[in-house]
Amino acid sequence: MNTPPIYLDHQATTPLDERVLKAMLPFFTSEYGNPSSPHAYGRTPARAIRTARQQVADLVGAKNELEIIFTSGATEANHLAILGASLATRPHSGHIVTTVIEHKAVLAACQRLVDHHGYTLTRVGVDRHGRVHPADIAAALTPDTVLVSVMHANNEIGTLQRLAAIAEITAPHGIILHTDAAQSAGCGLLDVAELGVDLASLSAHKLHGPKGIGALYIRGGLRITAQQTGGGQERGLRAGTPNVPAIVGFGAAAHLITTDATPPPTRIRALRDRLQDRLLAAIPGATINGHPHQRLPGNLSLTLPGIEATDLLDRLPRIAASTGSACNTGSSEPSHVLTAIGLTRSQARATLRLSIGRTTTDTDIDQAADLITRTAHTLSPASANAA
Repeated sequence: MNTPPIYLDHQATTPLDERVLKAMLPFFTSEYGNPSSPHAYGRTPARAIRTARQQVADLVGAKNELEIIFTSGATEANHLAILGASLATRPHSGHIVTTVIEHKAVLAACQRLVDHHGYTLTRVGVDRHGRVHPADIAAALTPDTVLVSVMHANNEIGTLQRLAAIAEITAPHGIILHTDAAQSAGCGLLDVAELGVDLASLSAHKLHGPKGIGALYIRGGLRITAQQTGGGQERGLRAGTPNVPAIVGFGAAAHLITTDATPPPTRIRALRDRLQDRLLAAIPGATINGHPHQRLPGNLSLTLPGIEATDLLDRLPRIAASTGSACNTGSSEPSHVLTAIGLTRSQARATLRLSIGRTTTDTDIDQAADLITRTAHTLSPASANAA
């Protein structure tokens, strides 16, 4: 009987929680009605969507469920937020600000405003921990600035940004603040009121929900231009028949977090620290990327000098991990996040991303530490000599 690999890639995606699947199943079979239909078959799915909308609103601290718009995922939510809010405010020739370490979906949406709507774009740099300084955001603003987009937690190095401090800069000028919160919402770290954001993009599959469903939090009263038209669904902002099973699953996954029915982030952080300490002690010259304290509890970005991370993973079939964002798989170019924090191209290629989640066990951590250490020693003469 083959033993499945140890899963240490929770930032790429998370396994679907069985309780979430149970909540979804009726909407594939008996409760199959279109929620827009006025008869009995439509009313049950419509009620289920309202419940899920409230559950997602509770997860992020929204005032009410009407501030949640369901999308196909965080990528669509990013585009609806950045394009929709910017164009509703200023159809042409505005200015937007983002950072150099954003997810490619955010960077692509910003570039679309530049290419097709005459906008200008400023990408603000970060420090060696991957943090953008609020003062640098302030310095980048102009009288034409419409929107600032800063991710809450980085998908490669896990660093958390000081969004509340940035909101204190943008709000007095009436500048919209958007955050890609796909990584942080599942850790219970996102509160839109505390952070002062106007828009937040979410993804269910990052918090043990199904793939193909996301959401956009839109602060009440903010104008958005729809990017997908043709129907009145989602308050007219996202046309198309709702994916009821996925929406229900998103709500169920969010509810598990808000009701403390999942392992707390402190347990995940303890496992991460245990793996981190063992690898740093066993592999000479290994270094950690990202902020030492203000980062996602399950994130571990590790640079192993003299080792190609892809070669390491090829020799570790018993571990499921990555070299960076899943969106960059197959690219020969080093991670734009890692080079932005000062790593050389060779250091970036020597970087491994291990991400721990609620299904990770103590045994997983100990076995992974041993496997990675032994394999690293076979690839690096310096490590082998030190051992």
